[in-house]
Amino acid sequence: MTVEIVLLAMIALFVGLRLYAVLGQRTGHEQSPVVTRPEAAAEPAPAVSPPDASPNPAEPSGLAYEQNAATGIRAIIAADSSFDVARFIEGAQSAYKMVLEAFWKGDREELALLANQEVAAAFVAAIDEREAVGNTLHNRLVAIERAAIEDARLDGRIAEIEVRFDAFVAAVTRDKDGELVAGSMSDAVPTKDIWTFQRNLASKDPNWLLVETDEAA
Repeated sequence: MTVEIVLLAMIALFVGLRLYAVLGQRTGHEQSPVVTRPEAAAEPAPAVSPPDASPNPAEPSGLAYEQNAATGIRAIIAADSSFDVARFIEGAQSAYKMVLEAFWKGDREELALLANQEVAAAFVAAIDEREAVGNTLHNRLVAIERAAIEDARLDGRIAEIEVRFDAFVAAVTRDKDGELVAGSMSDAVPTKDIWTFQRNLASKDPNWLLVETDEAA
């Protein structure tokens, strides 16, 4: 019985938290235009266009971005002087929370607004599989311990930024009868992810779209 519980817990963690390994496909720049929340929404995807943003990025400190991302960040700022590192990180953390919660709740419409077609489709496929067996996730993002830009690049007017998230999640999986399958709300599980956000700097829309997710080492 103990072995079965351990195996179920492992499966729950990989399905509920680590499905991102199968989502790690670069979309390229041929995808559909950026899809964002309606203007009436209260919490937009990461928007980084403050009117009084400084043209200078924060110094690399391990808290904002890694040294190897500096060249890409400077290129993005040169192309869009309104870009601000601190505001972007703040927005990226909000998007991280919104995407996770939408996936856990099975909110397909929300995912379609926050991620591109390929990533959203992968999330939906995982939701469909979960619902087919009658399982539900009762997960909670306990804390984001660290969020930092790992890499940044500019291809023409298309900007892409990779953000590493080190977080803790309380994860519980229940079956169709509401019985506990695996997990515990009292024990937070560490999770490490790298998500890539993309924006066309020529667009007036300041929001960034999730285009790739992967598990961090």
